[in-house]
Amino acid sequence: MALRGLKVLELSGLAPGPFCGMLLSDFGANVIRIDRSNDQNIAKLDRLSRGKRSISIDLKVPSGIDIFRRLSKSADVLIGTNTVVKTKSNQIITQKNGTYDR
Repeated sequence: MALRGLKVLELSGLAPGPFCGMLLSDFGANVIRIDRSNDQNIAKLDRLSRGKRSISIDLKVPSGIDIFRRLSKSADVLIGTNTVVKTKSNQIITQKNGTYDR
């Protein structure tokens, strides 16, 4: 597989992000889908979750943010649909409305 060994984190969202994650998984990438804590049942019905592992994390609480940071340290790619999320110096930076928040 062309992308074997590539670790991808995908933040659940609308179709473009999950579709991209599905294609990366089809080509051998290890894709972990991060669902919101109340979306676990939706993930089971989503056809775009093919070939992915998933974890449900509440990113609004400190323990959830800590789990996300630990996962993102070893990730090669991060897919976010509604918000651009980047890791830089072990910090989470989000872009909303053209401004960056830490």
